[in-house]
Amino acid sequence: MTQANINNLSMDNLVNASIKDSSKKWFIVDVSGKVLGRAATRIANILQGKHKVNYLKHLEDGDKVIVINADKIELTGKKWSQKKYYRHTGYVGHLRETTYKDLLDKKPTFILKKAVKGMLPSNRLANRQLKNLYVYVGDSHPHDGQKPEKLSV
Repeated sequence: MTQANINNLSMDNLVNASIKDSSKKWFIVDVSGKVLGRAATRIANILQGKHKVNYLKHLEDGDKVIVINADKIELTGKKWSQKKYYRHTGYVGHLRETTYKDLLDKKPTFILKKAVKGMLPSNRLANRQLKNLYVYVGDSHPHDGQKPEKLSV
């Protein structure tokens, strides 16, 4: 840059984006037959707004995502029986473990929500971004009024 160009730069010339400047779109994702990790990564990028041109990591500017057929998600290898979720009740010796196969029968939406939450950054925006995720077990969802766009994963 020449000296003349450097002198012309000022704070007035810089564009500062705000949440008011953007509008949220609605996307619908069918995850039947899709691999869990790859789908969760794509959904997390949409929730963060990384697909937009004016992406700023300190703003919650992502879009809303509706996920259908969460009970038909796939895992590779032997993860259905070998991968486990752990939780602790708070009492001594009460560490509980659950396999993916058992969890799919009880709470099929939990698997996808937990995977997407793990793909989001660990900061204050993650919980706000996660509120824009709607996961449903079947083909039907109550968001037809928003006219969601179909998104391939």
